[in-house]
Amino acid sequence: MGDATIAVVDYGMGNLRSVAKALEHVAPEREVVVTADAEAVMRAERVVVPGQGAMPDCMAALDSCGLREAVLAAAREKPFLGICIGQQMLFEHSEEGDTAGLGIFPGTVRRFPAARMVGADGARLKVPHMGWNMVRQTVAHPLWRDIPDPARFYFVHSYFVGTDACMAGSTDYGLPFTSACARDNIFAVQFHPEKSARAGLALLANFIAWRP
Repeated sequence: MGDATIAVVDYGMGNLRSVAKALEHVAPEREVVVTADAEAVMRAERVVVPGQGAMPDCMAALDSCGLREAVLAAAREKPFLGICIGQQMLFEHSEEGDTAGLGIFPGTVRRFPAARMVGADGARLKVPHMGWNMVRQTVAHPLWRDIPDPARFYFVHSYFVGTDACMAGSTDYGLPFTSACARDNIFAVQFHPEKSARAGLALLANFIAWRP
C-alpha cells in the first residue's frame, strides 16, 4: 500500500463497501483500501471515517479495534472526511448513551426533540430523519465546488450536531442543524454522500482533489 492511498477506516460500524465503491468510482486511478490496521491509516494520504448505528457502540468499537489514536492523528495531519457517525464522533459528547466523543470539535450531539418535530405544513416529522433533504452551504469550501446551493443529500439519523462553531452546511428538520462542518484539514457531514447521487459523488471527488 502506497502513501497515496485513501484509507476507509474499518472499525466494524459503517457502510464501508458503499463508501469505498463510491470513492473508486470518482477516483479510479487511486488506491482505496478498507482497513482496520492503524498503521495503514497512519500511512495513507487521506482518511475517510464512515459510521452508522449507535454512538456508544461506535466509540467502543473504535477503541476495541485500536484505531482511536490513528483516527486522532489523521484528523490532525491529513485530509479527513467524516460521514454520519463519523461526523458525530468528532465532537465532545453525545446524548446517545451519554457517550464521550473524540473532542476534536466543541459541542454536543443531541437527539431530535419530539416537541420540535413538526414540518412547515404542520405534519409530524418522524425520527429517525430518513431520506432526502436540502443542505445549504454556510461557508465557501473546496468540497462544495460544482455542487448547487442548496443541494439534496440523503440522511439517516436520530441525533444531530447543533453548533455553528464549525458549520459548513445547514439543514432544517423541525429545527436547523449542522449537516456539514469544516476546520483546517477536516470536513465532516451528517448525510451519506455515497448514497446522494450526483451531488454526493461530486463531494467525494472534491475530497480526493482537496489540498488543505
